[in-house]
Amino acid sequence: MARARTWTRRGPARGGLRGWGGVTGMAVACVLTASLTLLPLSLHGERTTGADTVGGTTATVPVRAEACTDPEASLPPSSVDGPGIQKIKARGKLVAGVDQNSFRWGYRNPYSGELEGFDIDLVRALAKDILGDPDAVIFRAIPTNQRIAALERDRVDVIVRTMTINCKRLEQVSFSTAYFRTGQQILAPKDSPITGYDDSLKGKRVCSGEGTTAYEALERKSYGAIFRDGFDGTERDRDQLTVPNQLDCLVRLQLGEVDAVLTDNALGAGQAAQDPAVALKGTGPFTTEYYGVAAKRGADDLVARVNKVLVDYRAGGADSAWMVSYRKWLAAGLPGITAPPAPEYRSE
Repeated sequence: MARARTWTRRGPARGGLRGWGGVTGMAVACVLTASLTLLPLSLHGERTTGADTVGGTTATVPVRAEACTDPEASLPPSSVDGPGIQKIKARGKLVAGVDQNSFRWGYRNPYSGELEGFDIDLVRALAKDILGDPDAVIFRAIPTNQRIAALERDRVDVIVRTMTINCKRLEQVSFSTAYFRTGQQILAPKDSPITGYDDSLKGKRVCSGEGTTAYEALERKSYGAIFRDGFDGTERDRDQLTVPNQLDCLVRLQLGEVDAVLTDNALGAGQAAQDPAVALKGTGPFTTEYYGVAAKRGADDLVARVNKVLVDYRAGGADSAWMVSYRKWLAAGLPGITAPPAPEYRSE
C-alpha cells in the first residue's frame, strides 16, 4: 500500500582468470574497456544519432541533503503530458541510460545481440506507456560513474540502471518511487577466508565502483580493508580499487588484482551467477537501499509519469508485470521476494 509522506525538503596479480576461463575472461576485459565510453546504442545495437538534447522540464525544486529524511518519497503519479513528456513524444523515442554488462539487470544477450534484463523490461514498460510502443527506445550504455552526468548533460531522459535513491543524489537528480529493494554485501571467491563485511577484510583489497553507495560504506567503515587507489581521481589513478564501471570489479577479482568486491547484493547475485567461483559472503546485506528511475532534477512531469507507470507495473499481485520480470531474471539468484517495494509519495 502506498504511503503519503510529508516532504520537508529539509598488490600483485595472481595468475589466470577465475571461473570463466581465458577466452571469456578476455571478452569481459574487452567489455570493460568499451564500457568506459558513453556509448549510444539502438535497440538492436547499432550506433544511433538521436537528438542530444533530451532533458525534461527545467523547473527546479530546492533540495537540501541535510534536511532530507525520507528520500524514497517521490511525486504522486500522474498521466499529464507536461513539457518533458511532450519532448519525448515529439522525438518519438524514449532515450534511456542503462547498463549493458550487468547480468540479469541490463546486459547484451550474446546470442541475439539484444539488451535484456530486469531494468530493460522496465524501460520498455515506460516506452509503451508514453509512446504506445515498447520498442520505441534508444538505449545508451552509461558507465556507473557517468549516470548523473548523463542526465545533467541531457544525454538521456531517464537512467534505469540499478541506481540507489539517497539524499546526496537528490541534490543532483530527481527519482521515481522505489522499484527494487537491495543492500550492500561482500562478493569474494568461495574459497576465500573473507566471511563478510567484518574483520576478515583487514588488509584485503576491496573493489567498488566510483560514486557508488558501496564506496561510501567503505569510507564510513572499512574494517581495515584497502579500498582507495593511489592518486584517486587524477590522471595517475590506476582504477584498480575504485573503478568507473561496477562490473570492472568482477574482472579485477577474476584477475586476482583485488580480494573482494563490495556491491549491491542484487548485482552481486548476478555476478555470482556469471562466475561460479565467487559468492556473496555473510548472512545478507548490511544496508537497506532502494533502486529508483532517475531523471533530470526538476523534471517533475516525467517523474510523475514514471510513478504512474510503476503503479501499473506493480499491480496484479503474483501476476503483475513486476513479478513476471522478477521470476524471469532475478528469482534464481535472489529467491523469496513476494512483492515489489511499496511506493511512498510526498505531500507539499
